[in-house]
Amino acid sequence: MTVHRSLNQGFRGSVGIVAGFAVALSLAAPARAQSAGKGFLFQEPRWSFAVRGGFDRANANSDVFDFVIDGLTVDRSDFSSVNGSVELAYSVKPRLDIAFGLGYAASTTPSEFRRYVGTDDLPIRQKTTFVRVPYTVSMKAYFAERGQMVGSLAWIPDRFAPYVGVGGGAVRFKLEQLGEFVDEESPNLDIFRDRITSNGWAPIAHGLAGIDVALSPRWGVTTEARYSWSRGDLASGEGEFEGFNRIDLSGLSATIGLHVRF
Repeated sequence: MTVHRSLNQGFRGSVGIVAGFAVALSLAAPARAQSAGKGFLFQEPRWSFAVRGGFDRANANSDVFDFVIDGLTVDRSDFSSVNGSVELAYSVKPRLDIAFGLGYAASTTPSEFRRYVGTDDLPIRQKTTFVRVPYTVSMKAYFAERGQMVGSLAWIPDRFAPYVGVGGGAVRFKLEQLGEFVDEESPNLDIFRDRITSNGWAPIAHGLAGIDVALSPRWGVTTEARYSWSRGDLASGEGEFEGFNRIDLSGLSATIGLHVRF
């Protein structure tokens, strides 16, 4: 295996999402309030928007990760990271949604060579960055209707609405190393400084399960677990990682956040 050494223009085309969410609600009205105007809507909302954050456990089970872990002080768990996502969903039926999502997960790990040090006896340092940005479409099926009509004008949400789903799309990825490296093919094991980058697109599929918890007729909390399957070709061109198999982009994520119905 060899690694091309060249500067890369960086990771364009994907806008990072700041993971996290702010709870700006005080005690909201209960899901089944007693007074008009506080505990119900005039009709069931068709749209919802969610912002969630959590943790993404990357599998990192391909030879390019093995190569990095073997040579540098990097563990497989270092490729996991916090994540963030946004999702816009439309209710096509009372128990079925189509959801459009965008996520972001990135890890940056400082490291040094395991078997080499510099001529000054100092570590040979670099950092490794792994980024995944999935663009997905999902179908979410709820186990029951998410609320009920009372009379002809009032719709009251249920407190809990569990669901499962499947989906797919495309994921933008980047694997980058920046810092000092050892030329193991040179007689004197020369040390050089460089940026080694490969990025590209890959198809992605996922299965998911979650639950919506109503805080009020419009606002609620959503928690979700999702497993994604994806492998991509390490991009050719400047800064490519050459001679490796497809990169493993799969992993398990768990998130929690706020949603609003409208």
